[in-house]
Amino acid sequence: MSETETLDDAALSRADLFETFNEFGIITQLATSLLSSVLPDGIHPSHFSILNHLVRTGDGKTPVRIAAAMQVTKTTMTHSIRVLESGGYIEVRANPDDGRGKLVFLTDAGRAFREKAIAAVTTTFEEIVTPEIAQRLARIRPDLVAIRRHLDSNRR
Repeated sequence: MSETETLDDAALSRADLFETFNEFGIITQLATSLLSSVLPDGIHPSHFSILNHLVRTGDGKTPVRIAAAMQVTKTTMTHSIRVLESGGYIEVRANPDDGRGKLVFLTDAGRAFREKAIAAVTTTFEEIVTPEIAQRLARIRPDLVAIRRHLDSNRR
């Protein structure tokens, strides 16, 4: 398929497809930078993402399962878990179904920290998002959720 050929009936060329995902990447970088600016030293957006993941999917996940969801190595996840545990944001407990395994749980402090960080970054977003951009975001959010779900179910 050439750069100008379209994908089926979607009328999206290969170049447009790339540019669309490139825009997602740039938006992610900009939003992550804003999030980073409100997090305390030593806590990175990747650590915050783990807290978010546990809130969204529930407590009691194994480090390996969280690493797969975050698409990072087990070693990277082990480091992130140590950072979050030393901050009192999570608790690592023995897995009752697997004597060698561990499960990760959010603490009350972790939930409160997440809420405080969301409030801070939301304030930052509100300072820069115009009413027009807010309307656009409201319109595209359902489509973004659908795209995320599709990509998530088609991981390689």
